[in-house]
Amino acid sequence: MPVLLQQSVEGLVTDPSGVYVDATFGGGGHSREIVSRLSSKGHLYGFDQDADAMKNVIDDKRFTFIYSNFRYMRNFMRWYGCDKVNGILADLGVSWHHFDDSTRGFSFRFEGPIDMRMNQKEGIKASDVLNDYPEERLAQLFWLYGELQNGRQLAQAIARARRNGRLETVTQLLDAVRGVIGREREKKDTAKLFQALRMEVNHEVDALREMLESSVELLDRGGRLVVITYHSIEDRMVKNLMKSGNIEGVIKTDFYGNRQVPFKAIGKPAQPDAAEQAANPRSRSAKLRIAEKV
Repeated sequence: MPVLLQQSVEGLVTDPSGVYVDATFGGGGHSREIVSRLSSKGHLYGFDQDADAMKNVIDDKRFTFIYSNFRYMRNFMRWYGCDKVNGILADLGVSWHHFDDSTRGFSFRFEGPIDMRMNQKEGIKASDVLNDYPEERLAQLFWLYGELQNGRQLAQAIARARRNGRLETVTQLLDAVRGVIGREREKKDTAKLFQALRMEVNHEVDALREMLESSVELLDRGGRLVVITYHSIEDRMVKNLMKSGNIEGVIKTDFYGNRQVPFKAIGKPAQPDAAEQAANPRSRSAKLRIAEKV
């Protein structure tokens, strides 16, 4: 069930004969809607680093699947001979497929190994982070990526628990932090803890930075950047880029003091209505931003 499907695709496809990128193919819901709006001359490139996404590939000559992290979007588009595209869509949320697969370790609802890698063929697991990172580094990532005020206490609890053996499963992690996370905020803070680990394992901030910065170069004039965010860290990055052309949000000027801003916002940030939130709980924290290349 794609989040903000109609609003995002309507904001993206301005030319049915254009070239578009779905940077987060996943289950293919957004991509199928995009392809349905293309003429025979239009084309869509879908990126995903998760091998499971290949099961959802669209059998259509107007679609090309690229098995890769979206941070390499610019390089792949050049390889395919596309110097400019008409639109880029990114739905930054983790799919229910990941949350519901107990073997992936994305959710604290199921027992299983703490993996959390989007690409299971490379990189460190979340269990490696928990067991091998120094306590101070754990505290920093819980604060930076989970915005957890008790990040230091969580890191201390994990450091104590791992002295008795490696933390490899969801249950072992939950047992380790049970005394630190209060019952009144148990679900929210546990979700933030898992978010922080997932973002670290998948280098999500660096990957998003590279994808967003490459969109400035890739988008043709009048092209649309459409991004759905789910937490304040990624939303701040997207907002800054659309406002200033860079992740830091610093607006540059030319010799005469004219603002050098590559985007203009299209409408106000949108959120799912009550009906969509009721039908798809994953959408409750979603926020849609759309900008046009000028």
